[in-house]
Amino acid sequence: MKKPLLATALALCATSTAFAADPEPDFTFTGNAGLFSDYRFRGFSQTNLKPAMQGGFDFAHKSGFYLGNWNSNVASELFSGGNLEMDFYGGYKFKYEDFAFDVGGLYYYYPGSKLNGSTIDNFELYGAVGWGPFTLKYSHGMTDFFGAPNSKNNYYLDLGAAFDLGDGWGANAHIGYQKLKNDATGLDHYVDYKAGVTKDLNGWILGLSLVTTSKKDWVITNKGKNAGRFGAVLGLSKAF
Repeated sequence: MKKPLLATALALCATSTAFAADPEPDFTFTGNAGLFSDYRFRGFSQTNLKPAMQGGFDFAHKSGFYLGNWNSNVASELFSGGNLEMDFYGGYKFKYEDFAFDVGGLYYYYPGSKLNGSTIDNFELYGAVGWGPFTLKYSHGMTDFFGAPNSKNNYYLDLGAAFDLGDGWGANAHIGYQKLKNDATGLDHYVDYKAGVTKDLNGWILGLSLVTTSKKDWVITNKGKNAGRFGAVLGLSKAF
């Protein structure tokens, strides 16, 4: 709620001994790192159901513009010899009344990975709107879907929610719809689900999530297991 300028000026005069609040910095730079028992992307394991080390950084301007990078190990068997995912993204965030908006682009880079001699890198444009604990996000594929021929204009719809339960506890839930084009297996779409809890331990976030998909065998691990099967993901992460 905004205060009238006169009332604000009078308050400042009446508290001449108080210190002024630090001004908002023009730029902020933050980082994050974590260790997880599995890396699930839209419901499917990217690490053959094995652990992942992940981390990245974000650079933001107070106007709302931002740039960032996020990284994780991936299974070389699933990514044609490559074992690293590097994501680069940028966009603009702003608020209007009770709604928060986010628009931008995300490039998935897999150094050393090829599919039939072609790159499996992927680029998406996205837009999201948040209201209270809920966020709805739409991502549109501008390139072939991770190297699949003639699969441009695929899209992903993501509805998520996060709740503060107090005393450092949190709960979250997510449902996603992936629309595919010209998939080699004939799959038209699938749905993924996630529900989890988190606990803040002096700045370290301990989390446990349950994840599954409607098409568990769309991706198969090197051990012949369904990469989209029901599973639990345990993680410990920290922002700095």
